[in-house]
Amino acid sequence: MDRRSFNKTMGVVGVGMVSGFGSKEFGMSIPHKSSAEFDVARARRETPGCETVTHFNNAGSSLPPQPVLDAVIGHLQLEADIGGYEAADAAQSKRDRTYQAIATLLNCTTDEVALVENATRAWDMAFYAVPFEPGDRILTCAAEYASNYIAYLQVAKRTGAVIEVIPNDEHGQVSVEGLRQMLGQGRVGLVGITHIPTNGGLVNPAEEIGSLTREAGVPYLLDACQSAGQWPLDVEKIGCDMLSVTGRKFLRGPRGTGFLYVRKEVIPRLEPPLLDLHAATWTSRNEYEIDPTARRFENWESYIAGGVGLGVAVDYALSWGIDAIRDRVTSMADYLRSSLDQVPGVQVRDLGEDQCGIVTFTHDRATAAELKDLLAARRTNVSITSLSSTRIDMEQRKINSMVRASVHYYNTEEEVDGLVEAMSGV
Repeated sequence: MDRRSFNKTMGVVGVGMVSGFGSKEFGMSIPHKSSAEFDVARARRETPGCETVTHFNNAGSSLPPQPVLDAVIGHLQLEADIGGYEAADAAQSKRDRTYQAIATLLNCTTDEVALVENATRAWDMAFYAVPFEPGDRILTCAAEYASNYIAYLQVAKRTGAVIEVIPNDEHGQVSVEGLRQMLGQGRVGLVGITHIPTNGGLVNPAEEIGSLTREAGVPYLLDACQSAGQWPLDVEKIGCDMLSVTGRKFLRGPRGTGFLYVRKEVIPRLEPPLLDLHAATWTSRNEYEIDPTARRFENWESYIAGGVGLGVAVDYALSWGIDAIRDRVTSMADYLRSSLDQVPGVQVRDLGEDQCGIVTFTHDRATAAELKDLLAARRTNVSITSLSSTRIDMEQRKINSMVRASVHYYNTEEEVDGLVEAMSGV
């Protein structure tokens, strides 16, 4: 299928919702709460790592809750007891539940969900299935993640497609008006946006972007790697055609897990770059048929224990309520930003009209690496975001590296105070 035929399918947003999967899964029945009412004590009791470390690296990999640990370890034990294939068969209902939980999280159907190894592979399977032609324009954001941009560069070299960066608005996020003007210039093969960039704390206006891409009939791929688990992701409201997610970040799932959403109207028009006997059926010596659902983006061999744990992690997040999580996380992040603003030498580097749980900053008397080591000595985890991760954004802002402290709902004000105290003593 050529690019023009593909683009003609983009004007209608898929409709579908899996409901009936609530908070009582896995013994949890936590009502939705505002940030002020959030049961932080319970969250910490159910997070063993809170006893040993102060964890502000949730944008890297969150501390898993006990139910996720139990699910993964329990399945690995089952594999040891009865065999890997047999354990997978025995856990089929739990594996099915993972699709159902994700469908509930995204407001889509289970046939629109594929389970994959990580967010990068999910994103790649969608992106490399888009049919680009010479002259097609790939529109992306200044804060696009390196893995995505490298893929753009590779496809541009292979096909003759052209990469164009959408300008930022006065808040430092994607300019909706700038995108509108660029779409009006035609020949757009894809709009690829990172919803919450790895640096900068901002939340790009995903729904406004979706409204423009639907109107223009242009495919829209949203990298929601940092969004899931801390920000609502309703694909009906967002209007994206494809969306990629990891399990290990704010969803608090196992490493080596992720998933991909593809709108059902788009699935038949995307041929994955890789196929196996799970994604397709060998129907005769010279023929095969690709799975009609999003399973075409999966492969047969997978991390079964991780997939089971991912479903538990999604249900765990749903049990707290995504809106309640967002309120708690943004409240903690705002407290951290305002506290750091009072420290001489510290400059908070966050952008955006809407800001999330990722807080980035620099210190005029120490490098990001030195600050990370200083905090590590206090058993406080942070990470570093560097030029090579979001080159365009960092070059525009003339920054080489920043400390990234990413909070979650199980973090406390006292933990934030400890980080700020350490920065005050630099």
